[in-house]
Amino acid sequence: MADKEKKVKKKKKEEGDAPAAAPAAETRSSSKSSSKKAKRSGSNVFSMFSQAQVAEFKEAFQLMDHDKDGIISKSDLRATCDAVGKLASEKELDEMVNEATGPINFTQLLALFGNRMADSGGTDDDDVVVAAFKSFDEGGTIDGERFRHALMTWGEKFSAKEVDDAFDAMDIDDNNRIDTGALITLLTAAQEEEGEAA
Repeated sequence: MADKEKKVKKKKKEEGDAPAAAPAAETRSSSKSSSKKAKRSGSNVFSMFSQAQVAEFKEAFQLMDHDKDGIISKSDLRATCDAVGKLASEKELDEMVNEATGPINFTQLLALFGNRMADSGGTDDDDVVVAAFKSFDEGGTIDGERFRHALMTWGEKFSAKEVDDAFDAMDIDDNNRIDTGALITLLTAAQEEEGEAA
């Protein structure tokens, strides 16, 4: 019993010495708050994108991270370029890797996209994309030749091969008419999100 009382007194004495231990606790909490601040400032890049966009970027990141180490390296970029049939020189790969201020993890990749968007004036909202394609719409379809001409003539001009590649992904009938609704669904998640909301 006496031993128990001594332990209780010793414990109370240690608790009485707690102010001496407080600075360590303060240091711990201040480092936690600074790490929270760092996370918050890093998470600002997430606020630039919708949840659907972040999910798409995450999927793309995982496809590009061939060695699955959480970092996109030069060898990952080379493997990605090889997978899509693009020949990339050592200089091009170095330039891509050097665009980042550090190792290219997922947050860094989002920051790179965010910077690109800020430099170019942002992304097109789904409404803008839908309106652009509806401007070509003629009763539910788009004239394929008229659309091909527009893609190769105005704005960021597509090459003939780029247009052919894009057309391969589109629903085009025997009369060279592109299904407008299918094209919009292909390029945006708007109709899927509307279906989920209903």
